[in-house]
Amino acid sequence: MTRIKAVQEIIAARASSDGDGVKLMRVFGGAGDPARFDPFLMMDEFGSYDASDYIGGFPPHPHRGFETITYMLEGHMEHQDHMGNVGDLRNGDVQWMTAGAGIIHSEMPKQTEGRMRGFQVWLNLPSHSKMQPPAYRDIASASIPVAELAGARAKLIAGNAELDGHELAGLVSRPDTDPVYLDLMFSDDMAAHTLKVPAGHTVMVYVYEGEAALGEDGTVIRRGQVARLDREGDTVTVTPQAADTRLVVLAGKPLQEPIVQYGPFVMNTRQEIEQALSDYQRGELAKTF
Repeated sequence: MTRIKAVQEIIAARASSDGDGVKLMRVFGGAGDPARFDPFLMMDEFGSYDASDYIGGFPPHPHRGFETITYMLEGHMEHQDHMGNVGDLRNGDVQWMTAGAGIIHSEMPKQTEGRMRGFQVWLNLPSHSKMQPPAYRDIASASIPVAELAGARAKLIAGNAELDGHELAGLVSRPDTDPVYLDLMFSDDMAAHTLKVPAGHTVMVYVYEGEAALGEDGTVIRRGQVARLDREGDTVTVTPQAADTRLVVLAGKPLQEPIVQYGPFVMNTRQEIEQALSDYQRGELAKTF
């Protein structure tokens, strides 16, 4: 029996900065109880026409214990890491990086004017995978599946779901967390759409253009707001309130493990965080596997 997920919480993205002074909006994460977003840790939206807001980029820095997914809507950014990977992110491209036991990387703008806009999501790793070898995948926009439906267009970055009765298969699949990452674009307003995801999974809906009503109560979320939905149920209902509404849907299976974060390190215990700090300070975090 279909059960529609209710909205549990609405969060307004807040202004923040990271890297070398890059201005961004922290959509969720970094404050409060992280377990409510499990298996996701954080989501940022970056975007500006002013090069001074992004030109400093993200110089070399470490990570351990999770994955980062960078989705570039507009702009040109280059990834480099200690393993020798070089990624060239342009409009619509995705970078999927598994920090695992440790990676040191940079993300630097390759433009000095024009708009740069996109998202970065942090996806947790289970305890048994936190110390796996790091990995990197550069995904060209042209290789990401797109579903064209009546009144809706879905870019299928990761996972499996069902939109308006049509099965969606994303490009990336991951064990343990089974993440779904969709970029949904609606060409009409006031037409209801249904998205089916596995029951029990965490679901977040972030509106980055327009506004949309969610659930049986028709809770409206607007540009710059994210809705966290009830884990019970298997169906998300979305009714765009304006033409050209765009939103990101994230869904994933909760790991239900302790989350201990210190800056760029996310582990299960304080002792593991202290080990990560020690490894980084001694130059041993980014080993060659």
